[in-house]
Amino acid sequence: MSEQPQKTPKKDTRNRRLPRTATLWFLFALLSLLAFQFMRGNDRGGGEVSYTELHRQIESDNVLKVTFQGDTRVEGEFRNTVTIDESDVTEFHTQLPSAEVTDELSDLMRAHGVEITARPRGPGIGTYMFSIIPVFLFIAFWIWMLRAMQSGGNRAFQFGRSRARLISPDTPQVTFQDVAGAEEAKLELEEIIEFLKDPPRFSRLGGRLPKGVLLVGPPGTGKTLLGRAVAGEAGRPFFQMSGSDFVEMFVGVGASRVRDLFEQGKAHAPCIIFVDEIDAVGRHRGAGLGGGHDEREQTLNALLVEMDGFEANEGVILLAATNRPDVLDPALLRPGRFDRQVVVDLPDVKGREGILRVHAKKLPLEEDVELSLIARGTPGLSGADLSNVCNEAALFAARRGVERVAMEDFEQAKDKVMLGTERRSMVLTDAERRLTAFHEAGHVVIAVKVPGLDPVHKVTIVPRGRALGLTASLPEEDRHSHTRDWLNGQLAMLFGGRVAEELEFGLEKVTTGAGNDIERATAMARRMVTRFGMSDRIGLMAVGDSEQEVFLGRELVQRREVSDYTARKVDEEVKRILDEAHGRARRIIDANRSLLADLASALLERETLDSVEIRMLVEGRELPPLRSDFEENGKEEAELPGAAEPATAPKPGLGSAEPLPSPG
Repeated sequence: MSEQPQKTPKKDTRNRRLPRTATLWFLFALLSLLAFQFMRGNDRGGGEVSYTELHRQIESDNVLKVTFQGDTRVEGEFRNTVTIDESDVTEFHTQLPSAEVTDELSDLMRAHGVEITARPRGPGIGTYMFSIIPVFLFIAFWIWMLRAMQSGGNRAFQFGRSRARLISPDTPQVTFQDVAGAEEAKLELEEIIEFLKDPPRFSRLGGRLPKGVLLVGPPGTGKTLLGRAVAGEAGRPFFQMSGSDFVEMFVGVGASRVRDLFEQGKAHAPCIIFVDEIDAVGRHRGAGLGGGHDEREQTLNALLVEMDGFEANEGVILLAATNRPDVLDPALLRPGRFDRQVVVDLPDVKGREGILRVHAKKLPLEEDVELSLIARGTPGLSGADLSNVCNEAALFAARRGVERVAMEDFEQAKDKVMLGTERRSMVLTDAERRLTAFHEAGHVVIAVKVPGLDPVHKVTIVPRGRALGLTASLPEEDRHSHTRDWLNGQLAMLFGGRVAEELEFGLEKVTTGAGNDIERATAMARRMVTRFGMSDRIGLMAVGDSEQEVFLGRELVQRREVSDYTARKVDEEVKRILDEAHGRARRIIDANRSLLADLASALLERETLDSVEIRMLVEGRELPPLRSDFEENGKEEAELPGAAEPATAPKPGLGSAEPLPSPG
């Protein structure tokens, strides 16, 4: 039995026809009024009499009275009926030929005893049009504006309405199966979803539905993706909005949108409202910018009241995300508003592998691809970075004209994402290449001779990004804290390139290539003194980075809470730590000049050395000869599986040692 086609229901157009009908009737009445005024002006005064006939009737004393309208029109009444064009006329009107004959005609009328009056001429049809049309346009404008404000569509003048978008079931869904690397956050959010689906299970013991959940974490860790997954898993109405959507130039609009958003939520309760980047509206009040009546603060006040004010707001869960929890107002973070704060941090090695598997589902992979090795080689990368690695690997494979993505494509993608794009078109002189080779070799010598440092994975003198050379270290496992010995070793490694330049070329020949190394070493030494308590002279006192002047949300700048004496001691300690690191690097490289020369020669010959080749040079073994096909391409054979670089992007300079960033 065939299915009958369903008829599409006709839209009710009565509401649209009513305003149009009223407008047509209004126009008809306006035109009728104008026509009436025009006909009245033309018919007033009886029959038309020529100026010559009027002159003759005045001379025969047959004109009783006249009325001048302006300078060129005369209306009047005859004493006796006059036959004009076979019509008997008692009242008449005459169009004077010019304004100059008015005085002459007036003298003639006075001589014959005619009663004379005068009045200004009435307005014509043009005057009526110009006086009535603006009124009509003003009334039409107000009718249109009221209709626009009362309608439910995205029309003008709806400033106070919320811009939240209701996620419909037809929208492509993202579920928790598409999210990896944030297992704890998923558990927290799954409990919220179960609470929405089965409230009696939790409320039977006195529990209540959480009012707010705040997702906190660095950029790119998947906070918005988790919000989309909640929308796909909840099975309840889900409203999505950005924190910047509350901000408007008109006063009171932000607070109005907050109230309208929660009114929509109450109408669909129980439901979830997701606000991305809530720090745009939830910053700390009283920051000294904009005064106490700042529009943003009024919007925040409305949000605080709607979340937990005098009136209960049941059945609406506010899910928000931010990467700046330090600037949020304390009243917004308290329990009762945001009952839970879910930390979405950078993934560990297991989480990175799961993220890679999620993104690699869409890629045709070769059998040699081992995602676990790629995960171990990408410490510090966020979910967004790993997604970019998979995308770049697919693009590299497409450029090669193959049908599947191989391990070498992932290796090149990691190099591009973490270190920058190779700049082989940048031509260096022989002197620059030699200086860069010794600079990077100095970093490698310190890395292999100082115990406890991360193994060097790759060193290259091929320009990448804004650096002329790079030395990349690969940790054997994820680090969550660092020892004092490790930090001192990193300082020595950062000075290794500068020391190699000094020993090989002399102090007069050193270049600006170590500028970024010195800057990073200074910042690390200052944190050791001011934040980590790793100075015997300063002790366990958090001095703070007083030189930074940034807007913190609570005040415009960060004040220095230490005396000038303490600040001077801090500077002296930082200088001492840097001098000791520089002297340590000089002693190590001076004792290993032959290894420094071997590494520099190998870099000049091959441009890039991997961890195996570096280990062979350290052990005094000769490197295998280069293959000719790779010499034509200007680079070595594909990297070993599992090779990787740290997540820190290189800065401008001659070379850059790339250890993992220190904590904090």
